[in-house]
Amino acid sequence: MTTAPLSPAAPVLRTAYQQSVADYWNNEKDPVNLSLGDVDGLYHHHYGLGDYDPSVLEGPEDTRDARIIEELHRLESAQADTLLDHLGPIAPEHRLLDAGCGRGGSSIMANARFGCQVDGVSISQAQVDFANGQAHKRGVDDKVRYHFRNMLDTGFPTGAFQGIWNNESTMYVDLFQLFSEHARQLAFGGRYVVITGCYNDVTGGRSKAVSRIDEHYTCNIHPRSAYFKAMAANGLVPINVVDLTSATIPYWELRAQSSLATGVEDPFLTAYREGSFHYLLIAADRV
Repeated sequence: MTTAPLSPAAPVLRTAYQQSVADYWNNEKDPVNLSLGDVDGLYHHHYGLGDYDPSVLEGPEDTRDARIIEELHRLESAQADTLLDHLGPIAPEHRLLDAGCGRGGSSIMANARFGCQVDGVSISQAQVDFANGQAHKRGVDDKVRYHFRNMLDTGFPTGAFQGIWNNESTMYVDLFQLFSEHARQLAFGGRYVVITGCYNDVTGGRSKAVSRIDEHYTCNIHPRSAYFKAMAANGLVPINVVDLTSATIPYWELRAQSSLATGVEDPFLTAYREGSFHYLLIAADRV
């Protein structure tokens, strides 16, 4: 696999905020991410979709938490599958970019499905090293590679990718800068897909629950309207918009009943139920 080098004049971490985000994820060892990934070696950094099997809450108490963890992981892998479903026709000769790749689970799933080259980028060196280790263990490191790069300026060639996605990572960056870079990297007619939480413009700014989510993850959740404004400004035309809010609530209800609960479950459930927060999938074509 060949990759374009980063220019020495373009450091990966450009601002104090980016450094703080990198520090957060370099030091993060949350069991809610690691224990779920231990189920089958696919380590995600996102939430889940679909109804959970209520039987996991029944049965022997000593295995209850293990059952819940397996079910949470099934739901988060289903979320990644939903995102990949919207990338359109991808052939083995194509190339994909996982922007804000976390520990890399979605990239490995994409390679397994499409057989193509997948690059992931993160500003967390710890995540990049972990993800590359997982690709090596699976024997796919000839096709799946993770890079310590800034998704606002990756250094990859113009028009190199048929598909790009962000899975719950856009709340860390300026959307106009991000979509400008994605539009540069996408081939004409290529597809961009994002799954994200965004606050509801109709309710008039961030609710208390949404502000608590921001604080928990050191992020800056955008309003729903900002995604469409930034896409329109950068030649990205939505082809599918899917409201996943109701489909993600069961994941949070189950997680709240597990040993992995972090305390952020209540703000998520409150925000979703009161309508101040939406969980959206947007797929857009590069024109």
